[in-house]
Amino acid sequence: MENADPVSSEIDPLEALLIEVQAFSPCDIIGNVHEISGLCVSVRGLNAFVTIGDRVTLNPSGGEPVRAEVVGFKDDEARLMTFSTLDGVGPGTEAVFPFRKERGTRSLNVDDTWLGRVIDPLGKPIDGRGLLVPGLYPKPLRAAPPLATQRARLGPRISLGVRALDVFTTCREGQRLGLFAGSGVGKSTLLSMLARQADCDVAVIALVGERGREVREFIEDDLGPEGLKRSVVVIATSDTPPLMRREAPYAAMTIAEYFRDQGKSVLLLMDSVTRFCLALREIGLSVGEAPATRGYPPSVFAELPMLLERAGPGAVMPETGKAGFITALFTVLVEGDDTNEPVSDAVRGILDGHVVMDRRIAEEGRYPAIDVLRSLSRAVPGCNSAQENALTRRARALMASYEGMIDMIRLGAYKQGTDPSVDEAIRLMPGLTALLSQEKTEASTLVEGFAKLGALFGEELPL
Repeated sequence: MENADPVSSEIDPLEALLIEVQAFSPCDIIGNVHEISGLCVSVRGLNAFVTIGDRVTLNPSGGEPVRAEVVGFKDDEARLMTFSTLDGVGPGTEAVFPFRKERGTRSLNVDDTWLGRVIDPLGKPIDGRGLLVPGLYPKPLRAAPPLATQRARLGPRISLGVRALDVFTTCREGQRLGLFAGSGVGKSTLLSMLARQADCDVAVIALVGERGREVREFIEDDLGPEGLKRSVVVIATSDTPPLMRREAPYAAMTIAEYFRDQGKSVLLLMDSVTRFCLALREIGLSVGEAPATRGYPPSVFAELPMLLERAGPGAVMPETGKAGFITALFTVLVEGDDTNEPVSDAVRGILDGHVVMDRRIAEEGRYPAIDVLRSLSRAVPGCNSAQENALTRRARALMASYEGMIDMIRLGAYKQGTDPSVDEAIRLMPGLTALLSQEKTEASTLVEGFAKLGALFGEELPL
C-alpha cells in the first residue's frame, strides 16, 4: 500500500522484503494522452498491455501525478477515469503503466491496527494520525463471495441496540438488511446508534457521497470515541470523482471480509447504496454505455449483487468448525420518498429484509422514524420464541388498526366501544410509541426490548 511506513510495523524483515519484491515492476509501459472528453481520458500506446481495472499514473508537466483506472477501450485507445481532478492533464501527458508478467488484482493490505482509523477508498489515512501499518497479505478488492454450498448458515440473533429494530425486525448474525429512507429523516443518526451499540466485534462504516461538512460531526459527535475505537471508517465525500465513490463500498467490504475471515462478528454499515449506483451510472455513461431504467445503464444492476452478496456468513473454517459473519445494513436514499424506484427494487430483491424510515413519522417527532408496518426481517419468526412472535404480531395488528382509523380518531368521529381492537389500540398506542422512540445516546438490548413489549401487554418475558 502506498505511503505505508514499513519501519513502523511489526513485520519480519524477510517478509517485508518479499512484499517489496512482489510490488516491484520490471518495466514501465509509457503511453500518451490523446483526448479528454468529459470524465474520460483516452490514452494511446497502452492497449496491448492493460486490461479493465488496471491502474495507470498520469504525469502532467509541473503537477502532481494523477492516478487513473482503465474503464474501457475504443479503437486503439484505452479509456481511463481518474481518482482525483484532471488539473494539469492535457493532450500529450505521459501515462505510465507498471507492467508485470503476473498481473495482480486491485487489493488492500488490511491490518488489525486499522481499527479506530479513518481512510479513503485507496487505503490512505485521512484522519491525521500518521501512516497505516500494512498487513502482510493483500486482500483483493474484487472477490467472489464464499461458495453458496460452503458458507455457514445465519448465526444467532444479534442485538442491534435499537428497540424498534430488535423487536420488530429482529436480525441474525450474517443477515443483510436494507434501510430505505429519504433525505433528512435520520439515517446517519440511526447508523451511529448501530455502530456504537450493536453487539459485534468490529464495525466497518462506508460513507459514500457524504457531505464533507458532516464527516467530522458523524465521527466525533454521532460515532464518538467509543464507537470509533472498534470501527474502520471509509470515506468518499460527494466532491470526489465517481471512481472514488464507486471504490469506497468495495474497500469497506474488503476490510469487513478481513475481520470476518478471523472468525469475528462484523457489522458493515454503508451509506448509501444509491450514491454508489449514481457513481456507477456516471462511469457507465462516460464510457458510452446506453442508459436504460431512469438513466441507469444495465451494468449498474449487474454490479449490485456482486457487491451485496459478499456480505453474510463466511465459509466454515475447517480448523475450528466455525465461521465469521458480516451483518450488513445498506442504506438506500429513495428519490422523492419513492421506495419502488429502480435501485430500491433491485436492493430489496437481493437483501434479507428491509427497514423503511418515514418522513411523516420524523415530522411527528418520533425518532428513529422507523415505519414498523412496512419493515420486515426474513429471519423472523425463526429466530424468536413463540411468545415473542405472538407479542410482535399482536403489536403490529394494533398499530395497523390504529393507522386505519387515525383520521376518524383525530376528528373525534370514532366512538369508543365500536371496535374492541381499535379501543385497545387507542389505549396502548402511547406505550407503543414510547417503546419505538429512543434517544441516540440511549442504550438498549434485544432482551430488554422484548421485556418492555411484554410489560406493555401484561406479559412477563425472561431477561
